[in-house]
Amino acid sequence: MAKEIAGQLKLQVKGGAANPAPPIGPALGSKGINIMDFCKQFNAKTQDKAGKILPVVITYYTDKSFDFIVKTPPVAIQLLEASKQKGGSAEPNRKKVAEVTWEQVKTIATDKMPDLNCFTVESAMRMVAGTARSMGISVKGEFPQNV
Repeated sequence: MAKEIAGQLKLQVKGGAANPAPPIGPALGSKGINIMDFCKQFNAKTQDKAGKILPVVITYYTDKSFDFIVKTPPVAIQLLEASKQKGGSAEPNRKKVAEVTWEQVKTIATDKMPDLNCFTVESAMRMVAGTARSMGISVKGEFPQNV
């Protein structure tokens, strides 16, 4: 018989750096999840992605057990890494803070593809370019015709 799901919890945690301090501890403790057990499992699973912010979806059950899925880093974080910026523009429509190439957009799109709700790399690239535009990061050149 399958376990009965009590709920889901979404957090953004630095890879390999989960600890029981806020915000992780209170979020898990209020649901009755073993905090140290989660931290140990999460840190072991994300050792190779240390320091990157990773979204994690935790499914917890009525018997206080849990499962979690680690997703790829958010597009905004990847764009900031690619453009070597600390943050986006306060006025993205007027003030551009950086530029990225379509090749960089393609690598981010292919990396993020499992978490996006699109079927082709071209549509994923357009989604990443839209995020860049809303952050004040411009994309150099024309959209490549055959990706």
